[in-house]
Amino acid sequence: MHPVPPQGTAAFSSPASAIVVIPARYQSSRLPGKPLADIAGRPMIEHVYRRAQAAESVGSVLVATDDTRIQEAVTKFGGKVVLTAGDHQSGTDRLAEAVCDLKFDLVVNLQADEPLVNPMAIDLALKALANNPKLLMSTIRCPIETPADLENPNVVKVAVDTEGFALYFSRSPIPYFRNFDLETPQSAYRHVGLYAYRRKFLLHLASLKPTQLERTEQLEQLRALEHGFRIQTVEIKQEPVGVDTQQDLDRVRQIFSAGAS
Repeated sequence: MHPVPPQGTAAFSSPASAIVVIPARYQSSRLPGKPLADIAGRPMIEHVYRRAQAAESVGSVLVATDDTRIQEAVTKFGGKVVLTAGDHQSGTDRLAEAVCDLKFDLVVNLQADEPLVNPMAIDLALKALANNPKLLMSTIRCPIETPADLENPNVVKVAVDTEGFALYFSRSPIPYFRNFDLETPQSAYRHVGLYAYRRKFLLHLASLKPTQLERTEQLEQLRALEHGFRIQTVEIKQEPVGVDTQQDLDRVRQIFSAGAS
């Protein structure tokens, strides 16, 4: 496995231009309206936006939404936002509509429920594309450290090859461990829902019909794998704290109350 990059910095140098797009839906099966959930006096979407702005390799940040309430919230804090169609089946499709007329070379898909995302993770995903001109798509992973996370369907798992390319993503435990020993290094990884694409590839990917495994697992990244495209994963050590449920939101609020910014 390639060595894990240092966790304090991610030097980035590339002639390509990059934009972070945050697809944000108001409707959510587990937590409706979560992009507007209050965290330390600000909506969640603002925290995500500000952290994206802090990435050194990013030229612009844009929220893509189908809901005027989210549009108004982003406008209120001074962010850039675009209204997209309401019938997109995935964030990838919404992302493609948002960037179809933009001139950025690289596009980052950042989930709207990651108010504690490390800006360095964005830089690392983009750096993977900058370092390999043939690479079309990259994403982030981190080690799974508890059996509970391995079993949790809300924690998406990824299996990778010896060069860090994704073999498969699943909500089920992969790989299967007969004995999960925390004292022994394991090859189980959590997928962090952050993607970087070459813009032309993103538009092509969005033009493809949803695939069987994508629909079964409800994981849009499987569309790329099912069509034979490779996804480079970059490992980070710090486990992300995303918001899927009310319990997650309560946890994030506690973290901010303890001093996160």
